[in-house]
Amino acid sequence: MAQVTDINDDNFYEVVGKGVTIVDFWAPWCYPCRMQGPILDKVAGKIGDKAKICKLNVDENREIPQKFGITGIPTMIIFKNGELAEQFVGVQSENTLVDTVESLAAA
Repeated sequence: MAQVTDINDDNFYEVVGKGVTIVDFWAPWCYPCRMQGPILDKVAGKIGDKAKICKLNVDENREIPQKFGITGIPTMIIFKNGELAEQFVGVQSENTLVDTVESLAAA
């Protein structure tokens, strides 16, 4: 089963470079971000090894959020082999994320 993993500016490219990866840009003080957390846990349970699910704290990591123009959180970016494939701003449903991952994994 996939697990939600914390990543940072230093290991970001290594993590998203291969396969499908959801990166949740978040901060602990952000209420919608805290709502998204349990949804990501459920997504991890459904997608198995089709994708990695990661969280990047925008307060502790400035370089990557700036590079991708993150101005609102939560923002989720789904990468395929290091390339931005989809981007969502705001809390996303389990179905939206699972469907997107499954379509990218199959492509």
